[in-house]
Amino acid sequence: MVELQKNIGNYRWTICALVFFATTINYLDRQVLSLLKPFLESNGLFGDDPMRYESVYANIVICFQIAYASGMLLVGGVIDRFGTKIGYAFSLFFWSLAAIGHALARGPFGFGVARAALGVPEAGNFPAANKTIAEWFPKKERAFATGIYNSGTNIGAIVAPLVVPWIAVTWGWQMAFIATGAIGLIWLFFWWYIYDSPEQKLAKGQLHQVEYDYILSDKDEITSAERNTHKLSWFKLLTYRQTWAFFLGKLLTDPIWWFFLFWLPAFLKEQYGLKGTEVSFPIAVVYIMTTFGSVLGGWLPKYFIDKGMDANRARKKAMFIYALFPLLVLFAQYLGGFNMWFAVIVIGIAASAHQAWSANIFTTVSDMFPKRAIASVTGIGGMAGAIGGIMIAKSAGLLFDHYKAAGDIRIGYGIMFMICASAYIIAWSVMHLLVPKFKKLDI
Repeated sequence: MVELQKNIGNYRWTICALVFFATTINYLDRQVLSLLKPFLESNGLFGDDPMRYESVYANIVICFQIAYASGMLLVGGVIDRFGTKIGYAFSLFFWSLAAIGHALARGPFGFGVARAALGVPEAGNFPAANKTIAEWFPKKERAFATGIYNSGTNIGAIVAPLVVPWIAVTWGWQMAFIATGAIGLIWLFFWWYIYDSPEQKLAKGQLHQVEYDYILSDKDEITSAERNTHKLSWFKLLTYRQTWAFFLGKLLTDPIWWFFLFWLPAFLKEQYGLKGTEVSFPIAVVYIMTTFGSVLGGWLPKYFIDKGMDANRARKKAMFIYALFPLLVLFAQYLGGFNMWFAVIVIGIAASAHQAWSANIFTTVSDMFPKRAIASVTGIGGMAGAIGGIMIAKSAGLLFDHYKAAGDIRIGYGIMFMICASAYIIAWSVMHLLVPKFKKLDI
């Protein structure tokens, strides 16, 4: 197998590495606010009423989610129209500037504006990443490549709690936003000078013919639908059950990841009294676990296929297995009553299952749609996930404020964990009913 890969070449994995680092930066930038929440509260930047801090924070998170959802209305189609290279560079340049701009905020309104400015360009990451993988990898490698680049979300979430609180304590919270935002500008240099389409790389002599042929080896994609370069409108795409399956799958499951991302530091603070940099190590452990889940998510369907299973059945079976693991989060608080680390491990398993699920649900888009529609459909699903994120953020804020006023915020977290536990099995059932078999549409 190693010899075969050597003969084929591996330039496509260089492209995968670029996407991995962009995704890492994407999640590093969006994680900073949640980690700085205690610093911002202590500096009075969430207002004068501590009893409303949870709702204020939820509203700031919602500003990001609304902008992110709105961005998804635009960026997928823009990337399909202008190409991956320009679209990805445009998105990352502007979200890096917006991340740095958080340092100028002086209250809830300023942070809301900064989060909205971050949300719109950040919406470009996954449509561009998904389109890049579809362009550079044959179908049998896409879930694995997607799992690798998607693990960047975990690396970003690991690096952030280890670095951001330390920067805030050492140089102030403003520098935490500036330093993390500036990293994206460095990535732009490498992207612009390394990335081109396989056709362009072949023409420049930077890609071997054998690897180019391997990338384009899927016979079911060499169809009139793939050769056709006419762009598909959202209205056309929304007439397909396959689009709605992806839409609903993202609507039901993306909010769970958003909840873990934005509220895990607060949960550790409220439930176990952790303060400041004390939350860094438990959060890092959770996201280290999710890195393995992301890569495993792409490997397991390939393992089933190698054992002779039909590709559709392999992906469905893998996704069903991943949908079962979040049920363990029902026991997070009970087990955490014996030791905090039991809760951390259970949440880590649930978050890992999400990343494994995510690697496959993204790949279903390239399973079902021609390459010219991948960024647009990914954008539609991303918008759905952002809408779900808005709903869960607002619900969590109101729920936590209510139970904090009642004297036991733990009840609020218990209710949210019930939602997190059941979301994936519901999503799998809905997707299976809408699309019993993932196969390429001839549009």
